[in-house]
Amino acid sequence: MLFGKLLPREGNFFELFNQHADRIVEAAHAFSQLVANYNDPHLREKYNQDVDNAERAADRVTHEVNRTLHKTFITPIDREQIHSLINTMDDVADLIQDSAETMALYDVRHMTEEITRLTDLSVKCCERVRDAVKMLDRIADPATTEAAIKTCEEIDRLESDADRVMRSAMSKLFREEPDVREVIKLKAIYELLETITDKCEDVANHIEGIILENS
Repeated sequence: MLFGKLLPREGNFFELFNQHADRIVEAAHAFSQLVANYNDPHLREKYNQDVDNAERAADRVTHEVNRTLHKTFITPIDREQIHSLINTMDDVADLIQDSAETMALYDVRHMTEEITRLTDLSVKCCERVRDAVKMLDRIADPATTEAAIKTCEEIDRLESDADRVMRSAMSKLFREEPDVREVIKLKAIYELLETITDKCEDVANHIEGIILENS
């Protein structure tokens, strides 16, 4: 009992979740600017670096959460829920960085309408993730719980929209693009961007689970 009393309680997990969610949105906005300014090599490099900086900052928050988790005796929500949520959120940041890196590595020459649409949906998903995460410390309030659930449902709808854009993009790509190399490049980009929305949906599912168990 004495040992337990000496160990820290609670930790600042909700604040760390918020910090990470902010970094996800920073990375998403930087990637959106990268896509919008892709024809300008200087701006392309700038926004690529901004994506990297946001992803590295998100990594630092993830490490801090895991470090704090090992040091904290009593946590505000289940330990496994904390671990799963922060690592799934970190997957979102990683995928945004992967998308930017893949464009550079594959020497993608131009942006397509489908890349722009998938990027827009990814940004909206990331923003809704941030909104839902910021409600987690207030889920004892029924109105906040309802708002968080609605936000998670909106993430699900955005992910479904991205699925439809992805299917249409693939159909158009295989029907209209004669260059096999371009098919390979664009297919990889489309898949990464759609996976960002998939991973945001996974975050939403974790949040819904936390709400159901703790509200």
